[in-house]
Amino acid sequence: MSTLPKLRVFNEAGHPCRGRYLVTERGTPFFYLGDTAWELFHRLTREEAERYLNDRASKGFTVIQAVALAELDGLNTPNPYGERPLHNNDPANPNDAYFRHVDWVIDRANMLGLYVGLLPTWGDKVNKKWGVGPEIFTPENARVYGEFLGRRYREKGVLWILGGDRPVENETHLNIWRAITAGLREGDNGAHLMTYHPSGGQSSAERLHAESWLDFNMAQSGHGRRYEANYAMLERDYQRTPVKPCMDGEPCYEDHPIGFDPRNGWFDAHDVRRAAYWALLSGAHGHTYGCHNIWQMYVPDKRAPVSHARRSWQDSLNLPGAGQMRYAKQLMLRRDMLLRVPDQSLLVPDSGQDGQPVRAARAADGSYAYLYLPTPRPVQVRMDKLSGRTVQASWYDPCTGESTPIGEFRAAGERAFTPPDSDSSDWILVLERV
Repeated sequence: MSTLPKLRVFNEAGHPCRGRYLVTERGTPFFYLGDTAWELFHRLTREEAERYLNDRASKGFTVIQAVALAELDGLNTPNPYGERPLHNNDPANPNDAYFRHVDWVIDRANMLGLYVGLLPTWGDKVNKKWGVGPEIFTPENARVYGEFLGRRYREKGVLWILGGDRPVENETHLNIWRAITAGLREGDNGAHLMTYHPSGGQSSAERLHAESWLDFNMAQSGHGRRYEANYAMLERDYQRTPVKPCMDGEPCYEDHPIGFDPRNGWFDAHDVRRAAYWALLSGAHGHTYGCHNIWQMYVPDKRAPVSHARRSWQDSLNLPGAGQMRYAKQLMLRRDMLLRVPDQSLLVPDSGQDGQPVRAARAADGSYAYLYLPTPRPVQVRMDKLSGRTVQASWYDPCTGESTPIGEFRAAGERAFTPPDSDSSDWILVLERV
């Protein structure tokens, strides 16, 4: 049994941000800082999993996203102990030896304070569309498999992520996912939250927002362009009714070729920071980081690289973007996270808006505001959007988590702020009521 508290959607009656965030069953705000480790159960030994999980726990991550029936021939290529997940590729006949390894990894993650965002299957087993497959699910065996997982992990620190990078294109697909969720609910008695991981450029809300089992929406802004406007995806989901939390569950991966073509260059730490702050200041309750070499647990000379992977997963653990995600988490928890609302009206019209726009959010009670500048530039702020008489201003460095005080100012009129003259490529302006 895990000692981690269960997670739920924040639903305090009358609260301005009701339905926007996750909290523990004890009411403590929960910041979802995820990492994509899709092949964790399938490709790593226990010793390797231990190394990976210890690293992610030390860097402040809170959720590890991993797949039971993995993408990279997860049905037919065994795990390091020679075990496949299903007997005869039958979802109604799981292999207990394979899932004992999954049990061990989940238990170890929970001991380190990490929840597991557990995908019952990668989407190609429901809708092949591309990839390995094969399609093995029917509504009947999907419910049996879901109940097996729900009962097995009822007392663990998990949340369910359906989908796995595939769209719901017809009623058969939808009925299979509904059957899995019904089985999960029967097995775990509704103990864990559920979401859906869609294809690139899409959100779960586009097809599934009204589904009763969908507790929060997940988008995948993906890897197609350097300046993908994930903030626009999050803004749309934030405005939907009924209100549900939303997030970017797969933005650009660090060390992934831009547009899947190395000739375009590679996504770097600045790119993953920008995706994180754009999402968080557009209404996301949390955010998922990803590294291209880590999701596939790539090992040169042992495994074929997917989409031009170029470093081992071990050598990629300390890429700078991974360590810098903790500073986004620290900033979001610096003041009452449950009050954060996106508000572009903090910016004077046409201030800091171009191909890399400034994004802004404030507390619903006006007690603080954050403005993310993806490139250093002066920004003009409407100070009257903050409450009280005096505001303390500072610059927050997303690369280091360090703050540089600016001074105190009246919460009235408009004021221009210019970032420090330094080598930093992006900044957060922090305004806090004195």
